[in-house]
Amino acid sequence: MDKDQAMKEFKKYEQMRLGMYEFLESFIPKDKNGTLDFSKAKDIPAQEIYDRWFKLDYQARKIRGIAINCLGLKGE
Repeated sequence: MDKDQAMKEFKKYEQMRLGMYEFLESFIPKDKNGTLDFSKAKDIPAQEIYDRWFKLDYQARKIRGIAINCLGLKGE
């Protein structure tokens, strides 16, 4: 994989990660200090959380493979 393709995968991961935080924050408000206030959280749709987490985890595993290959390491 060339550098441009690898960077595309890294950027995709970052976008997915930020999207996950935005999704969670739409259900969990922040207090005046910017900390998530779980006491005021709304119900979060479990299926959507799972779907988003699965995609994020898959992307992270792809990036792990890229890093291992680029560094010439053996996967564990």
